[in-house]
Amino acid sequence: MAWRLFIHVDRDCGTPLTVQIHDAIQREIVAGSLRPATRLPSSRQLAADLAVSRSVVVEAYDRLIAEGYLDAVRGSGTRVARHISPVTARPEPVHRPEAQLVRFDLRPDAGDGVHFPHSDWLTAYDRAVRSVRLPDLDRPPSCGVAALRTELAGYLGRVVGVRAEPGQTLVTAGFSAALRLLSGALRRIGIDQLGVEDPGHPRHRRLAARFGLRPHPVPVDDGGIDVRALAASGVRAVLTTAAHQFPTGVTMSGERRGQLLRWAHDNDAWIIELDHDGDLWMEPRPRPLALQREAPDRVVYAGTASTILGPGLRVGWLCVPSPLLPVVDRVGVDREFAVDSLTQLAFAEFIRSGLLDRHARRMRARCRARREAFNQAVGRHLPQARTIGSTAGLYAYLRLAGQLDEAALLTGAACRSVLVAGGRSFAVDRPPPSAALVVGYAGLPRSGLFEAFRLVGETAAGLPGQPCLRHTA
Repeated sequence: MAWRLFIHVDRDCGTPLTVQIHDAIQREIVAGSLRPATRLPSSRQLAADLAVSRSVVVEAYDRLIAEGYLDAVRGSGTRVARHISPVTARPEPVHRPEAQLVRFDLRPDAGDGVHFPHSDWLTAYDRAVRSVRLPDLDRPPSCGVAALRTELAGYLGRVVGVRAEPGQTLVTAGFSAALRLLSGALRRIGIDQLGVEDPGHPRHRRLAARFGLRPHPVPVDDGGIDVRALAASGVRAVLTTAAHQFPTGVTMSGERRGQLLRWAHDNDAWIIELDHDGDLWMEPRPRPLALQREAPDRVVYAGTASTILGPGLRVGWLCVPSPLLPVVDRVGVDREFAVDSLTQLAFAEFIRSGLLDRHARRMRARCRARREAFNQAVGRHLPQARTIGSTAGLYAYLRLAGQLDEAALLTGAACRSVLVAGGRSFAVDRPPPSAALVVGYAGLPRSGLFEAFRLVGETAAGLPGQPCLRHTA
């Protein structure tokens, strides 16, 4: 690559060479010429190309790394940061190069799939393909391939104490397909409303409504879902994220778990327990066992590979109580909910060979390091904020002190090219009492987290905000 085409150094202009190189690279990243993950030349090579001292290039690279534009990975060289992405629509004129970019994406779903185990997955897929039989290439069974159902039943029993036979374990194309399947089954037995957590995931509410169930918001507090409010609502089915509630991160208390299970038995009701990030439990205390373990006749256990492997791998699962299984089977036969057979066989091998356990250990170690960096960044730049909930998954719920205007903070942060979600966007009937941020911390390197929170902290300190560009998420 002819780097001199866009990095021109002028020794007579009065601007330091380091600044010229820094600005030239930054400008090309902003313009989109240098795409995310593009490898840059070594500092020695670029210095030789530009006929400057190597220390000049090193200093320019270091500044760009600290600002979040570049990543330096041992063995991979210096690359454009993966989290850099151009804003696709920009209705107002651009005055600052930085405003054209989403430099730091702190939303809770950002960075999913960043740590996909490419080599291990390729190994599992290769083994699955080499051992495939002719019947495996037929249309996949509506309930999932038998090999994966068997492996999932054993894995979930070992990891979270789920009590389900392979025949009760169904494979789906992610949680959206699982919820669609359950919605059809619930409607067949006369249930047309679904209790959903408030605050909770907006997508779950939209999916329930799309698949024919009226979502009924049920408050969540520091102990988990409010079972008294649930009982008063009259619904006979509820979707809950008991182990690590989304978005607050709270873990349902033992007392509340008992109340919820009694409610289900007393009202002939069903609990859908979504365990979306159980593999990434990072608390010193043991992670809670599944609710399903205590009431396998009343709890549908649901899970997905999206958190641990990324949403691009559309694999989910359900462990269905025996009384509900015939209805679910009838709905499943009518429509295709499962993923292709080869992916299922590869995932079965991924579990059987211990590669999933190894990847989960690596992911927990990475997430602990990112969580520690997140805590340090918050402590330095938002010292009055407080993180609540258990340490698990890829996100954290951050309560902000004082009377900060949450909307103004989000807008001001976007002006500085930091995207972050506010607590109010997850609420239905009960907005949080104070401003809050729901932060995804897994997609940024340590330097990116510190820089992003420096910008958020400066925004908070300067409220009320100043005019800025609008950004599209």
